[in-house]
Amino acid sequence: MHSKSIASTGVVGLFLMLLIGVAEAAELKIMYPPPLRTVLSELIPQFERASGHTLAVTFESSWLLVGRIQKGESPDVAFLTQRQADDLIAEGKLARRLDVARSTIGIAVRAGAPKLDLGSVDAVKRTLLSARSFARNEGADSGVFMVGLLERLGIAAEMKAKSTLVRQGYVAELVARGEVEMAAQQMPELMTVAGVDATPLPPEIQHVIVFSASMTPAPKAPEAVDALLKFLATSAAAAVIRAKGLAPM
Repeated sequence: MHSKSIASTGVVGLFLMLLIGVAEAAELKIMYPPPLRTVLSELIPQFERASGHTLAVTFESSWLLVGRIQKGESPDVAFLTQRQADDLIAEGKLARRLDVARSTIGIAVRAGAPKLDLGSVDAVKRTLLSARSFARNEGADSGVFMVGLLERLGIAAEMKAKSTLVRQGYVAELVARGEVEMAAQQMPELMTVAGVDATPLPPEIQHVIVFSASMTPAPKAPEAVDALLKFLATSAAAAVIRAKGLAPM
């Protein structure tokens, strides 16, 4: 690494340490779903270096994380959709939330294929009908949204006959392997997969999903939790969030 890069990294680290504060080192248990994987896999090491705290991670689909919390698991911080967080807060499983990022829905094709025309509602309808095969989530937010969208577009029956439903994982992996022509999921999940090009849906039919950092009612290390939340609100964190296909709050 060049000396200039080392110096720059040191300045950023010092800035973050001053901003979030340094308390006695603690281990935090956190949970997060696939749409936040690329963001948090980059931000977690930054936070650990700057704060001295360590994060023990559980990574699973959001519906599985919700089930684990409902059954009694108590992470210090759970990254879930705003709706999921509010439901668990109402159940007394979580105490409060901080909105962190906004995600949107897109469609992916194999890299090198003609760019998708998704510039209007009619264009989306034509594009989907032209697909020889299609994949989407089953059960996750993007999958539930796509079911409703296909019905609103009046093409649910046509798409059902050529659709593959994916319960867990990145649907764009099927596109990258050549198993399906198109796949719909959240943009940060599509962008995670090498070998595909992703295009967001147009604003008229776009679906925005807000992800929140949700806190347990009695964290074992509240100062460390607060430090993590402060870090997620920094400009350094916002830059990573944007680069991974989401929008910071």
